[in-house]
Amino acid sequence: MTSNQSESVRDRESRHTPSAGQAHSLSGRLGVWSITFMVVAAAAPLTVVAGVVPLGIGIGNGAAFPLMFVVCCASLLLFAVGFTKMTPHVPNAGAFYTYIRSGLGRPLGAGSAYLALATYSAVMLGVYGYIGAVTQALVLQYAGVSLPWWLYSVAVLLVVALLGYRHVEVSGKVLGVLLICEVGIVVLLDVVVTAQGGDSGLSTAFLQPSEITSGSPGIALMFAIASFLGFEATAVYRDEARDPDRTVPRATYLALLLIGGFYALSSWALVSAWGDQAAVKEATSDPGNMLITTVERYLGSAGSDAVQFLLVSSIFAAILSFHNVAARYIFSIANIGALPRRAGRTHARHGSPHIASLAQSVLTLVMLAIFVAVGMDPVTQIFSWLVGVATLGVLVLMCLACLAVVVFFRRTRIERGVWATLAAPVLGLAGLLTCLVLTVANFPLLIAGSSGLAIAIEALLVAFFVAGVVVAVVRRHQLVD
Repeated sequence: MTSNQSESVRDRESRHTPSAGQAHSLSGRLGVWSITFMVVAAAAPLTVVAGVVPLGIGIGNGAAFPLMFVVCCASLLLFAVGFTKMTPHVPNAGAFYTYIRSGLGRPLGAGSAYLALATYSAVMLGVYGYIGAVTQALVLQYAGVSLPWWLYSVAVLLVVALLGYRHVEVSGKVLGVLLICEVGIVVLLDVVVTAQGGDSGLSTAFLQPSEITSGSPGIALMFAIASFLGFEATAVYRDEARDPDRTVPRATYLALLLIGGFYALSSWALVSAWGDQAAVKEATSDPGNMLITTVERYLGSAGSDAVQFLLVSSIFAAILSFHNVAARYIFSIANIGALPRRAGRTHARHGSPHIASLAQSVLTLVMLAIFVAVGMDPVTQIFSWLVGVATLGVLVLMCLACLAVVVFFRRTRIERGVWATLAAPVLGLAGLLTCLVLTVANFPLLIAGSSGLAIAIEALLVAFFVAGVVVAVVRRHQLVD
């Protein structure tokens, strides 16, 4: 090795290795695209198009469902205006915790941290159930081997645990490759459908008021907002970003626009591929296979085979992204003293929250074992219930964050612009509260359970939030910012 090569290696290691004085700080040089890839991967674009879009069409507002993604994206962009404006003034990782604490105080901040940890852990557990079921079906179809779904889930968990233990840039590269593949196949379908003019002309239902208000627009909006889950996690990677004051806001806007644009375009192409009435009929009769059937019609059997394999990689990418976010919440909560301090340490070489990551992996394994022991179905119960929990939790957190932005800037007067510090956050709060009310009203449907179960789950989320508040009050002299 030459002297120049040795120097290059030392430079790279010095960037990734925290000094003794930074034992509780994450390190990294993530750019805009790296963070964007991880956040968009968490949204699982292919999984949404294959699973959520047919449901939105079938039991939502039919062929006009693509407009719901535009409406939700607009509301979340308003949320992002204040969220990113506040970013330079909260120089800590922790996302919702740091923003809500800075605006509404430490007790509500700690409550939001506990709620966020429960939320991201829930969605990750739910997706573990889904990937187990999908992989089981795929292996049975192509290899003729029948194994329990949970074996595949545990295998994925071991891979995620390994990647989560290492430096975050390793995860970023893996997610980048997987994301390009899964988005590529759907974009190809969009192009072919558009070029061929669809089944009976390109759909215009999303422009017709009678179509927009048909069926159940509230349920459609609920499914659409659930599809954006995890986009706000850009702020969690603040300490690992190259230039956080610029990287985090840019990644937030970019992720939102990419997710919203992709969902709107792809759902519109899916409707156009069948025709308005036929799309609703197909989405109602066979929602689980609607995308695969569509791909086979327009791209052939090779395309449908590719979609089935890429669906597994899409779900894996989402799990890895949510694992990284949950581990960083444990890390941040531990560093303020609301969890054991040991979980707030970083790896000497990888600069990763390795203890927090391992703790998250162990907790996930224990919860999966419990679900298997009680005989829960991996899709209709584990996946649908827990994703419903996460949707509700994130909406509550975003509403609190909007309120925190307004209070923070009114109190500190650090920024003078009315649009970014008041108007946009208030408008965003109005939109998110509407989504929250609709989600609570339709929560039993989202989790495919009874009203009693819905109330119990909502009470559990409240319990997590209250636990964080109690810890902050009881240990107020031990907590640090």
